[in-house]
Amino acid sequence: MADFDWLFFTEVLVGGLLSGVMYSLVAIGFVLIYKTSGVLNFAQGAMLLFAALTFVSLTERGISFPLAFAITFAIMIVIGIAVERTVLRPLTNKPPITLFMATLGLSYVIEGAAQLIWGTQVHGLDLGIEDVPFDIGGVYISQFDIFAAIVAASMVLLLSVFFRYTRVGLGFRAVADDQFAALAVGLRLPWIWATVWAAAGLVALVAGLLWGARVGVQFSLSLIVLKALPVLVLGGFDSILGAIVGGLLIGASEKLAEVYIGEYFGGGIEGWFAYVIALAFLLVRPSGLFGQKLVERV
Repeated sequence: MADFDWLFFTEVLVGGLLSGVMYSLVAIGFVLIYKTSGVLNFAQGAMLLFAALTFVSLTERGISFPLAFAITFAIMIVIGIAVERTVLRPLTNKPPITLFMATLGLSYVIEGAAQLIWGTQVHGLDLGIEDVPFDIGGVYISQFDIFAAIVAASMVLLLSVFFRYTRVGLGFRAVADDQFAALAVGLRLPWIWATVWAAAGLVALVAGLLWGARVGVQFSLSLIVLKALPVLVLGGFDSILGAIVGGLLIGASEKLAEVYIGEYFGGGIEGWFAYVIALAFLLVRPSGLFGQKLVERV
C-alpha cells in the first residue's frame, strides 16, 4: 500500500462521483413519475432527447439562451400534460406492464416527432464551460464536471424544497403515500399528475443540456436512461434520496472498476459494470436502499 497513488485514486473517485450526480438527475425524472402514478416512464430518455434537440435547434436559429430555455421548458410542460391526459389517464388502474408498454411506445413516438421536426443531424452544444482540468490540491478535476454537478445538485435542492414546502409538493407527497386517501381529502389527482409530469419535463431539459454538452445532441442521447436503471435499482424506484445516493455509488464504482480491475477483463468494463452491481443488488435487496418494501401476505 506504500506505493499506492492516493492522489490518483482521489481524482478517479471524485470524477466518478461527479458523473454520478448527472446519473442521479436522469433517475429523478423516473422517480417523480413512479412515486405518483406507479409508472416506470421509459419515455424519459426520449423527453430528454427532445428537450435538448429543441433547445439547440432554437439557439442555432439565433434565439438567445434564456428565451430558448423558456420556450423549450414551455414545450416540455405541454408534452408532459398531453402525455398524462391522452395516454396515462385512460390507462388508470391498468396492469403495470400495460403502463410500461405504453411509455415504451410513447418513447418512439417522441423520438419520431423530434426527427420529423428537427432532423437527424448531430448538433454540438456549447454551454460556455470548457472541459479542461482544474487543479484542486493536486487532484485534477474537469471544470465541466464541476459545473454539471453544481447544476444537478441545485436542481435536486430546488425539487426537494418544492415538494417539501409548497402546497403542490405536499399534495404530491400525499398522492405518493396513498392515492385513495389523497382522493378522500379532496386532492385532484389529474392536476397533481400534470404538475409532476411538468417537473419531469424540466428535469429532462436540464439533464438533456448537460449530457448534450458532454456527448453531443444526437439520437443516442435517449439511451442515457439505461444508465439510470442501475441507479434506480440501488436507490429505490420511489425515493429521490435513493436516486442521489444510487447515482453517486454507480458513478464512483464504475470509474474505480474501470481503472483498477478493468485490465483483468480486457478493459471497457465501465459500460456494463453498473449492471453487474444492480443484478447482485436485486438478489439481496430488491426494493433498493431507500425504496419502499412491499410485503405480500399469503
